[in-house]
Formats: sequence, structure tokens, C-alpha cells
Amino acid sequence: MDTIVQSKPKPRPRPQVMKLTEAAAARITELTKRADSEIVGLRVGIKNGGCAGQSYTVEYAHEIRPTDEVVEDKGVKILVDPKAVLFLLGTEMDYKADKLQAQFIFNNPNQVSACGCGESVQLTPAKA
Repeated sequence: MDTIVQSKPKPRPRPQVMKLTEAAAARITELTKRADSEIVGLRVGIKNGGCAGQSYTVEYAHEIRPTDEVVEDKGVKILVDPKAVLFLLGTEMDYKADKLQAQFIFNNPNQVSACGCGESVQLTPAKA
């Protein structure tokens, strides 16, 4: 009698939530070095508010929380708030500076619209 051995399917690797451009990585490195206290990276999330409904948040991260999604790209660390993961999946974080302003730019495939001032966006969760 032949024995059939079934093997468990290998889990798919988890996709990286976000990626960084060289400009964003360079700016994050600079911010990390200039911080007043010890930081482990930048925490990225979203919050409700603004005329389009949501806005991106970026702040210093002094610790890695157990629920953070840790993204390491181009030598820097981004901590993604767990409530924002589905909204940020596939996002490229960039940094642009010109004569009048400097800011992080989120090239997000889940963004449906943005307000005219550019301060808030409307996001939909990524499809799994």
C-alpha cells in the first residue's frame, strides 16, 4: 500500500507595506541624525480629518511597538501604524524640496482623491 504524504504549502512572503525613494531615505537619515533624542526611525500613519477625509502623519519613533509594521529600506527604518497598513500598502514615500517648500510625498495606489490644498486625501483599503 502506497502512503501519500501531503506537505503543507509554503506561506507566501508578506509584501513590503511601503518603499522609499533615495531622496526620502536621505532625508530620513538626516532627520534621524538631527533628532534631539534617541529615535529608532519614523512612524508613518494616517488620521481622520481635513476636507478630503484623511491625512498622512509622520513623527519620530522612540521605540518599536509590538504592533508596528517595520519597514527597512535603503538603510532606514519606517514604522507603520497597524491601523494604516491596508491604506498604505504599495505606497512609495518620496521627498521633494524646492524654493518654497519641502515635504514628504506619498505616491499611494490606494488614494482616491486629494483636496486642492494637498493637505488631506481620501484613501481606500488595499485589496488583499
